[in-house]
Amino acid sequence: MINLKSIFGCVAVAACALTACNTSAPEAEGLKSGLNPAAFDTIIADKQVKLYTLKNANGMEVCITNYGGRVVSLVVPDKDGKPTDVVLGFDNIHQYADTLNSPSDYGSSVGRYANRIAMGKFKLGDQEYQLKQNDGTNCLHGGGTTGWMNKVYDAEQIGDSILKLTIVAQDGENGFPGTVTATTTYKVTADNTLDMTWEATTDKETIINQTNHNYYNLNGDFNAVGTDMILYLNADNFTPSDRIYIPTGEIKPVKDTPFDFTTPHAISEAIGADFDQIKNANGGIDHNFCLNTYKDGKGDDTQVCASLYSPKTGIFMEMFTNEPGVQCYTANFQGIGKEPSIAHKGGKYPQYVSVCLESQKYPNSPNNKDWVQPTLKPGEKYYSHAAYKFSVK
Repeated sequence: MINLKSIFGCVAVAACALTACNTSAPEAEGLKSGLNPAAFDTIIADKQVKLYTLKNANGMEVCITNYGGRVVSLVVPDKDGKPTDVVLGFDNIHQYADTLNSPSDYGSSVGRYANRIAMGKFKLGDQEYQLKQNDGTNCLHGGGTTGWMNKVYDAEQIGDSILKLTIVAQDGENGFPGTVTATTTYKVTADNTLDMTWEATTDKETIINQTNHNYYNLNGDFNAVGTDMILYLNADNFTPSDRIYIPTGEIKPVKDTPFDFTTPHAISEAIGADFDQIKNANGGIDHNFCLNTYKDGKGDDTQVCASLYSPKTGIFMEMFTNEPGVQCYTANFQGIGKEPSIAHKGGKYPQYVSVCLESQKYPNSPNNKDWVQPTLKPGEKYYSHAAYKFSVK
């Protein structure tokens, strides 16, 4: 077992961890992903970290680590029945925990607040709160390296198909008010759906907006761009953002813009388009879309809100959620800077290799009171749901 007492361990510890992660283990036999469970068996911040496997009888297998509640692999059959991993990530715990050299949000269960809050500030009543500013002046994904994506959850596996992860976040953590107890429940169903449920309670009024941050490449080739994938977004409107990814407060129609995916088409048709919002997002999409499936204060999670299709593998993914928005991100910063030199699971990932589809309240919603609010009060229960169904066509 690797012992990483601190996430930010010394080089010697990191090297030892990496060496251990490259050691084969008998228990790895039989995993469709090819992952080695021993490469995730460690101690971080005095808590046990492991790799958990969920599966069904129809060829779906999902491997999850309780470090950050991260989906490490998601294997489904392609059109020829070949098991195909469709999410990006690492094949060892060392790289996930190395927030200095390989920081990532791959597959994570994001909290306390997914996406950005401008200036890291918001008000509840007359009280203003200052959050950790980890994305320039903004607070992103609850504080990033010190947010929930880099905390160890308590894990309870229920049979072959359900994993319940629990975290307790203290009052004042990264500036957020309230001690929050939150759960992320992953479930693999018989129809090849990865079902995700987030629930939480608090002892003081706070904000919460959880999501999953899988990077999907349905082509099964993580060394090549994924812009040939066919994207559908059931959204007539989106929230424009400024150059630091904060919504302007407007809601605009997607019609006659590169963001119109109400008719499915290749992502490549939007990449690099001569459009201010594309330019603001480093040549791709990194925007919140206002879902048509959310009406009159309620989201219909029985209706498809988005889909993704690979003509190469025939793998088709449909998304469902009760949330008002979905952040579509086309990996615009993948493969830039240090990242081309980092070895990932399945290759060295290039720019635009994948697509994230993150269920959410709109970004910076605490500072836009006309939007659905993420507030949670004592005695209330937060509930968020998203599901990703896989098939072939």
